[in-house]
Amino acid sequence: MARMGGRRHLKTYAAPAWWPIPVKERVWTVKPRPGPHPIERAIPLLILVRDVLGYAKTAREARKIIAEGHIKVDGKIRRDYKFPVGLMDVIEIVDTGETYRIIPYPVKFYTLHPIDKDEAGFKLCRIENKTTVKGGHIQLNLHDGRNVLIRVKDPTNPEEDMYSTLGTVKLAIPKQELLDYVPLEKGVIAIVSGGRNIGRVGRVVEITKGIRRFRSIVTLEDVRGEKFQTSLDYIFVIGKEEPMISLPEGAWK
Repeated sequence: MARMGGRRHLKTYAAPAWWPIPVKERVWTVKPRPGPHPIERAIPLLILVRDVLGYAKTAREARKIIAEGHIKVDGKIRRDYKFPVGLMDVIEIVDTGETYRIIPYPVKFYTLHPIDKDEAGFKLCRIENKTTVKGGHIQLNLHDGRNVLIRVKDPTNPEEDMYSTLGTVKLAIPKQELLDYVPLEKGVIAIVSGGRNIGRVGRVVEITKGIRRFRSIVTLEDVRGEKFQTSLDYIFVIGKEEPMISLPEGAWK
């Protein structure tokens, strides 16, 4: 018997619980298209426009707004209403000039945080993996599906290779120019992207390595001096001495 492929449809009961959609009013909802973020950590552009931003009352109105090019994601106009939007993506409303960043938030999982025009010009991306490609150059594989090529002058002595996995790079968008890099180490500021402590911000105090990433434990200390722990897989570095992005009031100072 042939193996069944993936389904193109999604019921509201099967959708991620953090989506702001009425479960009992509709049977079906929009399934995100395969893209930069997995379905459990992404929200379709249609739901973002209709249910989060409130620019439309119906799916037809939201699809029309998106198709006409009124929404930008990471500096590029997206016309696909199923496009998946996720962690650290920058959303811009072309007509009003409003800009938002998607960040982890306690209980709600992800939220839209208003930012100014200057901050909307860059994005933070976590390094998930890095590989050596033809010519000895280094390719960084980022959490949102991007690949950044670090050109190396001498492959036998790659002085340009200062990057490590789980560190964070600051990219200009949409040009994807590398602006800054912060490694994952003691003393850096990080935000928790999953688990019971999602959305909490703290300074890394200790990193206890386990057999795998999800079994490694990181201890952080928040601005009130309270210590908490989370999995290494949920750590997203956002700065050294100060966060490189703005945060909700009370999250950090």
